[in-house]
Amino acid sequence: VLLTGSMKAKEKREAYAKIESGEVSIIIGTHALIQDSVNYKNLALVITDEQHRFGVRQRESIANKGSMPHIIVMSATPIPRTLAIIMYGDLDISIIDELPANRLPIKNCVVGTNYRPNAYKFIEQQVVQGRQAYIICPTVEFSEAIEGENVIDYCDTLKNIFPPYINIEYLHGKMKPAMKNEIMDRFAKNEIQILVSTTVVEVGVNVPNATVMMIENAERFGLAGLHQLRGRVGRGKYQSYCIFINASETKKASERLEILNHSNNGFEIANEDLKLRGPGDFFGVRQSGDMEFKLGDIYSDASILKTAADMVNRIEDGEIEVSDVEKQRLDEYIDKYIYSSGLNI
Repeated sequence: VLLTGSMKAKEKREAYAKIESGEVSIIIGTHALIQDSVNYKNLALVITDEQHRFGVRQRESIANKGSMPHIIVMSATPIPRTLAIIMYGDLDISIIDELPANRLPIKNCVVGTNYRPNAYKFIEQQVVQGRQAYIICPTVEFSEAIEGENVIDYCDTLKNIFPPYINIEYLHGKMKPAMKNEIMDRFAKNEIQILVSTTVVEVGVNVPNATVMMIENAERFGLAGLHQLRGRVGRGKYQSYCIFINASETKKASERLEILNHSNNGFEIANEDLKLRGPGDFFGVRQSGDMEFKLGDIYSDASILKTAADMVNRIEDGEIEVSDVEKQRLDEYIDKYIYSSGLNI
């Protein structure tokens, strides 16, 4: 059964009943699956796709819906190995770091706003060859409070720039689901050649014929998000391109975007993103900032953290025995050096 927040009340009630009675064996849905009104008869397996789009408490709440269900979390956003060990130390980690066969590496460029005319000419050339393009803007509509390009006005501007045989439409999250689906279906059929969109196309969109991703105000997006957006092209046999438009003149913004310019490796990008933003509080609810370890540093002490995690696993697996004497020494050490110092562990 399918369960989403946009379903009608009657449809939801029918789905709730089937889920609670056990009439259905597999439930697929959105965040609606973790609402209080959903009761599972015997939840044994939870598979969370694009898990980074779920909050810390949300990921925890779905697991609490069953009696210690098996958990599989999946993400196309690479996580640095050190962080993965800390975040998912109780899970087995599998990494897929190869492209599917017959795909070419995406060619990147980071340019200023004065490059737009050249970018438009290049996009037009790609369209003439039968290809398609995404153009990403950070906002839906104009706002005096927020600087940056917006989808609605940008789409109108492009219609006056490109020849009339090139069909240009926009897409954003505030549109009704039926309208969004219609736009994406037409884009998939190449009835729309240029799609001006917000980040709603960041995941779950597969149009192999699209070969250009142009991101306006790229400095306003996180590296992981930009890498995800870039992944919307390069999904077919054609050479694909990603154009990052940097509207900022700051050195920091340029340095950040140059990381993407010189690498398509998501794991390298994730490491740099970690250094720039901080990992957040993975045992609480903060999604960025410094990880507040009291005795260690996640960057300089990465090897020690990994060794500690490996040792814990070996102890739990019975490969290493810890004697009562060693446990007592550890307790004494904690009392003397840790609790006496006032640190919270």
